[in-house]
Amino acid sequence: MMDFLILLALALAPGVAIILYIYLKDKHEREPAGLLLISFLYGLGSVLVTVTVSWPLDFLLHFEDDNVAHQFANAFFRVAFIEELSKFLFIRFILYYNRNFNEPFDGIVYAIMVGMGFATLENILYVFQYGVGTGIVRMFTAVPAHATFAVLMGYYLGIARFTHRHEWRNSVLALLAATAFHGAYDYFLFISFIPGIWLGALVSLVVAIILSRKAIQLHQQASPFIDRPSSD
Repeated sequence: MMDFLILLALALAPGVAIILYIYLKDKHEREPAGLLLISFLYGLGSVLVTVTVSWPLDFLLHFEDDNVAHQFANAFFRVAFIEELSKFLFIRFILYYNRNFNEPFDGIVYAIMVGMGFATLENILYVFQYGVGTGIVRMFTAVPAHATFAVLMGYYLGIARFTHRHEWRNSVLALLAATAFHGAYDYFLFISFIPGIWLGALVSLVVAIILSRKAIQLHQQASPFIDRPSSD
């Protein structure tokens, strides 16, 4: 029982920490707790969408493990695009129209909640299958990576929601930005049979973190509630 609790805590910790970090960054008008929970549950649901779409593709498509071109298609299209599209559908077509989505930063908040729902369930599966070592590695790599994908998606959806021009162009950019960084991160790991190439995944993660921090700052500054008292 103790081992179970340790693994569960290890699997949940990074997602919870990232959620709290973004929640505290939402300085001007924080979102209702109930809606945040629902958004997290949408993230769990997006895993089911991913599995539903990916399962038949696993029978139709074959990717050779040592073929860099095959693994490019595997990383960017079979994995990254499908996973990000699954999350995007819940954010863009449900949360996007919620009345509480009333400032650009909310795009990041809701994208993070959905993204962490997805990443947390994925993390639980990995940690319980492969153990503590995997949980510790993913705490500093895969889960933060999913967070950066979510921030970049949410950044463009925040622009789309509150910019009257090019709404759909920015919506597409939201999906493409998340997919591009997700695909790059996975691709360098998928072709790790090339010595040292896995470092590319770390580089892509660092770049995504830098861009995510900038995106957070820009949307904080764009809040229409910036002159009002904090919701603390």
